[in-house]
Amino acid sequence: MRGPRAALALLLAAAIAPRPARPHPQCLDFKPPFRPPRGLAFCRRYAEFGCCDLPRDRALLQRFYRLSASLDERTYAACAGHLQDLLCQECSPYAAHLYDAEDPSTPVRTIPGLCQDYCMQVWQNCRSIFRSLSADPELIALENNMAKFCRYLSLEDTDYCFPHLLANQNLNQNLGLVTADAEGCLQLCLVEVANGLRNPVAMVHANDGTHRFFIAEQVGLVWTYLPDGSRLEKPFLNISEAVLTSPWEGDERGFLCIVFHPKFKFNGKVYVYYSVEVRYEERIRISEFRISPTDMNVLDHGSERIILEIEEPASNHNGGELLFGDDEYLYIFTGDGGMAGDPFGTFGNAQNKSALLGKVLRIDVNNNDRGPLYRIPPDNPFVSDPTARPEVYAYGVRNMWRCSFDRGDPQTKQGKGRLFCGDVGQNKYEEVDIVEKGKNYGWRAREGFSCYDKKLCTNSSLDDVLPIYAYPHKMGKSVTGGYVYRGCESPNLNGLYIFGDFMSGRLMSLKEDHATGEWQYNEICMGTGQTCMFPGLINNYYQYIISFAEDEAGELYFLSTGVPSATAAHGVVYKVVDTSRTAPPGKCQVEPTPVKVKSKRIPFVPKEKFIMKAPTPHPRLKSTTEAPRGGEPQTPRSPAPGNRGGTAENGGRAPGNRGGTAENGGRAPGSRGRTEEGGQRRRKRPPGNGSVRLMRRGRRGRARGRVEIFIDGEWGTVCDDGWGLPAAAVVCHQLGFPHAVRAAKKAEFGQGSSLRILLDDVQCSGQERTLLECSHADVGTHNCSHEEDAGVECSREEVTHG
Repeated sequence: MRGPRAALALLLAAAIAPRPARPHPQCLDFKPPFRPPRGLAFCRRYAEFGCCDLPRDRALLQRFYRLSASLDERTYAACAGHLQDLLCQECSPYAAHLYDAEDPSTPVRTIPGLCQDYCMQVWQNCRSIFRSLSADPELIALENNMAKFCRYLSLEDTDYCFPHLLANQNLNQNLGLVTADAEGCLQLCLVEVANGLRNPVAMVHANDGTHRFFIAEQVGLVWTYLPDGSRLEKPFLNISEAVLTSPWEGDERGFLCIVFHPKFKFNGKVYVYYSVEVRYEERIRISEFRISPTDMNVLDHGSERIILEIEEPASNHNGGELLFGDDEYLYIFTGDGGMAGDPFGTFGNAQNKSALLGKVLRIDVNNNDRGPLYRIPPDNPFVSDPTARPEVYAYGVRNMWRCSFDRGDPQTKQGKGRLFCGDVGQNKYEEVDIVEKGKNYGWRAREGFSCYDKKLCTNSSLDDVLPIYAYPHKMGKSVTGGYVYRGCESPNLNGLYIFGDFMSGRLMSLKEDHATGEWQYNEICMGTGQTCMFPGLINNYYQYIISFAEDEAGELYFLSTGVPSATAAHGVVYKVVDTSRTAPPGKCQVEPTPVKVKSKRIPFVPKEKFIMKAPTPHPRLKSTTEAPRGGEPQTPRSPAPGNRGGTAENGGRAPGNRGGTAENGGRAPGSRGRTEEGGQRRRKRPPGNGSVRLMRRGRRGRARGRVEIFIDGEWGTVCDDGWGLPAAAVVCHQLGFPHAVRAAKKAEFGQGSSLRILLDDVQCSGQERTLLECSHADVGTHNCSHEEDAGVECSREEVTHG
């Protein structure tokens, strides 16, 4: 039980001991509680949710028999219930708290922490059972002094003492459900599994029982990772000399996807999607490779066969997804050809079924060693239409970036085979679609639920399918499609479609309401407070969310970077974890098929750290659900959970930074010069660059008002795009307040109409000295009005949010 304590000690180094109790279920093995697969016979109180499976329950029962055998009949009648209660606290979902297992400065208790009144009651009637439960000499020495004895068994945090914690509504309300903050933002945690990658665009598995995973970089390299997390020194694939890309942020070209044939274990075939230049003409290329006959962790680079090439009229909107369905056909997702508004032909490429751009294609690459490289599946929807390409499976898509097939519910298989896609929008909306055979998804007539080409949108023959969800560019400007979670380790996430936005760094989820068929939205935040305080977990990530992935067991990952350039090695892969409930012990164990390794193994060394949100003396801030949208960072650094900058790109989709394309003239990174603190508290001297003031008075101990900032000789306002508590904390700290209570929006404290709007898309981690150090648009550049002036409310006292 003491083995993992050293690791936990490091994890909790930043924690301050006395604090208000917050629900933090944790078992003695430092893992989240679970629902036992079968009922418990002895510790029945925890049969629905706790820390004991049936073997542990039986072991506690056997210990109860041994200890109770020494009790006389009268003592047994009076004390057996207490003995059972004390033994069964190992099964409590708060076992780590009860036994002080989470406090590295104290030894693990032999008896759980008891409430004073209960301890006195047991001491008076059943004092003898304590000696049989514990050999602790300090406890035995106090046996005859009730006050000292019960003080010794008490907990510093009395909210967790037994048995009062059983009736503690704060601890037991929603116990075992995904933790959510006051605004309904689901709090999840992460495990870092790979780092140092150059725009990691895809992570896939071979579905061959080895549980390897393969990570592709935009430059054209694919790396092999073994189940122990180590990477092989020799690339699985290296076609970087053939791949067309560049180091500039916003280049959508490059190596975009890799997928293994469903029968890879038998035929050794792998398919890739990448950009290439042929005689000054840019194309997207789909190629087939075979595994090397001498090394199962390397592709035979001489085996490439070009399956399909499509000319790209522009350098953006390259699509970039390959998938195999349950039907074993290869699905190819292409962009509309680039530029803005799909300007190709009368109705654009996406609505033109004779073009391969702006489509979902489906082809048959099985048994292609002889004859044609691919065949047309006989049930493709337009095989009999002479005006359509027979490869077309669905059309009317703009630039789908990251699609996935639903594995289906682990028990019922409900939802199996549904095809989810994120389709990047133009000027206003991003959308998520469920793609079905022969359907039209509306572009360029429609963007999200809104009309884009009004004349085409009113055409009664359009018959387009609306998305299951669309969101405006206030929330994000470049959707990254994800997966429906069907893994084993986080059962509460089953059925949740988790996706993100590249520009805002926002993680999001959709849950189907089976009664109505509608999809319910919930934001995903990084766990605050103790939510992610488990060994190996972190609660922050780099903001540019490039892709999502599943491993062979169905666990969910996402890939992001802090510097979105194809040549910047700042990409990280994160595994998504829910700490509110885990699977029962042993249920999720896998036994990988052995891998014969010929290359040198490079051990994985995690670099990201758990961030204790604003430990004393800094204010403890609640994570925001707003989507920050500032400029990309100029220097890489580990971001705080709110540090998710982006640019104002509004239509392109790239595997790296989707901003700054020729299509829209994306914004450059904002100024991040360091300035001294200023504002109202320093009026005796001229304000410095970055000084702030609030244009409304607050009551004693509080300050609240519209934020105005001094930049280059003038005062101006701040737009609320991306405005959240981390930015509010920066302002409050500048004004001398330790705590940020609230980030106000929509000109709640009045409009600064006489001033210029100086900052927009402000995104902070909360630790910057001024707003100018945060990511933001160019000074004076904005897409808002004074109706969106931002404000804050600060306090000298910490304010808790129930």
